[in-house]
Amino acid sequence: MPALETYIVEDSPVIRENLIATLEELAPVRVVGWAADEAAALRWLGNPAQRAGLVIVDLFLQGGSGLGVLRAAGRLPRPAHLVVLSNYATPAMRLRCLELGAERVFDKSGAIDELLAYCHELAAIPAAAATG
Repeated sequence: MPALETYIVEDSPVIRENLIATLEELAPVRVVGWAADEAAALRWLGNPAQRAGLVIVDLFLQGGSGLGVLRAAGRLPRPAHLVVLSNYATPAMRLRCLELGAERVFDKSGAIDELLAYCHELAAIPAAAATG
């Protein structure tokens, strides 16, 4: 199974490093980049030379927000699968994220296994279907 190229939008260095290690060890994932704020994430995602089949977004960032990333990423010409991984996964916030294009919303404190299973599902899809 080929590795799922994944981009992480997370401002906490500790959480980001642990997430990358967990994803790359326990799922068919290769992290191709990361950003700590909305502007950096949008620059990377808007660059046609960059590719990711999955984008994992936190809601609270050093600058801007994950909601802004979702809003802008949904308008990109080659959309990736977008998911949210946050400690603030309230019912109202889940609904807002889904309205902005997130496919799933995972709670950092209790849904890492679900995120890993989702990564396995996406990696099993042929590359052409996974990103478009």
